[in-house]
Amino acid sequence: MVNEAFWKGKKVFLTGHTGFKGSWMSLWLVRMGAHVTGYALAPATNPSLYELAGLEEVMDSHIADINDRKKLSEVLCNADPDIVIHMAAQPYVGASYVDPVWNFQTNLMGTVNLLEAIRDAVRNGSDIRAVVNVTTDKCYENKEWIWGYRENEPLGGKDPYSASKACSEIITSSYRSSFFSSKDKGAKPVAVATARAGNVIGGGDWSADRLIPQCLDALLNNHSITLRRPSAVRPWQHVLEPLGGYLILAEKLYEHGEAYAQSWNFGPDYQDCRTVGSVVKELLEIWEGYARVEVYPETLFQESDLLMLDCSKAKTLLGWKPLWNLNEALEQIVDWTQAHQNKEDMREVTGQQIQQYMKEMKLRGNKNG
Repeated sequence: MVNEAFWKGKKVFLTGHTGFKGSWMSLWLVRMGAHVTGYALAPATNPSLYELAGLEEVMDSHIADINDRKKLSEVLCNADPDIVIHMAAQPYVGASYVDPVWNFQTNLMGTVNLLEAIRDAVRNGSDIRAVVNVTTDKCYENKEWIWGYRENEPLGGKDPYSASKACSEIITSSYRSSFFSSKDKGAKPVAVATARAGNVIGGGDWSADRLIPQCLDALLNNHSITLRRPSAVRPWQHVLEPLGGYLILAEKLYEHGEAYAQSWNFGPDYQDCRTVGSVVKELLEIWEGYARVEVYPETLFQESDLLMLDCSKAKTLLGWKPLWNLNEALEQIVDWTQAHQNKEDMREVTGQQIQQYMKEMKLRGNKNG
């Protein structure tokens, strides 16, 4: 489980802190007493969890481009972090077809720019000990298998987004071996790992290209829900599930170094790898509402029909396990969304869900111990 005491006073450099996942991560770290420096573009949606939670008030926020290598290096060196978590990315398959150059620039060169900034910081005396690069489950060469992919499966990607994330994995592995390994006599060891998560859902997501935001918009504004591939199977998980995995991994990297400097899957149990259509149905039942469901006559871009992760490695070596099943995740989303509709304090509401998750994690840990 996440060790709250470990994070108290830690200096964390977090890219992508204005995004959906980045905002949840920022708030979790701040609540544990970490000193967080964020680096990202301005929020891509309005509203955004970053603004609703007032995160600029509780962290050192820098609105800047990951492709601005000079600025990135300057901010990171000044932050002098203990731990770096890289979440800045172009995150949508659809957008990668619209602008593949920007997709590759951000997801490939953004990774290179950050790793170079870390090298600069270390050369200047920074004591960075752990780096987690967050990629995606879509980095695997998808063969539509009925079992989950393991971390040693071939990387690949037919669409620009998936290909760019596979490249980010390869780039990270190259830098880990070439510049951050204890085997390199001219380098100061830095433990660098990658983390691959499934389809992440949670309150505070207004992204245009995602299923749950579209469903909630339909329920709130009496629109129809339009699905691309209702029979496609995806690994659905609440946002706190993979974030908890990233935090546990960062702790292990910081305390034990290169033994954990590998790639790691953080996905749901197989029973929560469900079709798009079944997720919509369950959400409508929890909301106790109705929305018309329509299907595109044809897909606008190529997508896989089946994708699952095997998380045996994280379960065995990190002690990480999924905590909330899909039904519980959807209930949390409905609660969050209704609190927002009621104009409640969303920093507090989000923090309460984080606190609930940590409490349940601790209870499960005590039982298992």
